[in-house]
Amino acid sequence: MARLPRLIVPHQPHHVIQTGLNNQDVFLDAEDYQAFLGWLRTAAKTYKVAVNAYCLMPNHVHLLVTPSDDNGLGQMMQWIGRYYVPYFNQKYVRSGTLWNGRYKTSLIDADVYFMLCSRYIEFNPVRNGMVSRAEDYPWSSYCHHAGIRPDGLVTDHAKVWELGNTPFQREAAYSALSEPPLTPEEITLISKALLKGWPLGSQQFQTALEKKVKRQVLPAKRGRPFKIKPAAE
Repeated sequence: MARLPRLIVPHQPHHVIQTGLNNQDVFLDAEDYQAFLGWLRTAAKTYKVAVNAYCLMPNHVHLLVTPSDDNGLGQMMQWIGRYYVPYFNQKYVRSGTLWNGRYKTSLIDADVYFMLCSRYIEFNPVRNGMVSRAEDYPWSSYCHHAGIRPDGLVTDHAKVWELGNTPFQREAAYSALSEPPLTPEEITLISKALLKGWPLGSQQFQTALEKKVKRQVLPAKRGRPFKIKPAAE
């Protein structure tokens, strides 16, 4: 089956993943992480993409972003690649591509899945056994959301602002919300949507989305439709 065109909708959150070629590491020391974040900050500002959450893992990048137009997200990712890949290749004496194909993205129903997706991203190092607590990992937005360390890269989404009237209330609520780990079903749901490039939302959200963008947003079911409804067995 041919893959569906990438779905980008302005002012809606998108979960993005970019993976290293053959799952190889794309960050080898602290300088690499800092360099990528610096270019991400510049590109996000240039192309008007709000970075709501992020996590840089050794061999891949997770972002939760809200673009302001149809083209900004793609332009941002291309711009970062034009700077980071030559930097990495020169530093480690290599050549060629660094990424495993194009980035993948899943449009998110903010009302239902924004907070879940943010936690999925920020707790990736915990699930992978790299740290025991999300706040111990320096290359994610968790410390910003939990009030441990402000991060100028992060633009708080409206769903975060809904957690409380003051920064302290929002940070405490976010920390409390993050205490229970995601269930295996939640992890599978988010991962599958992201890797397939499908929108993550309720049936009502998906139906409204198809009307808005005037295109199919999920793959059609396999097989030919029945011309006549089959009799019940």
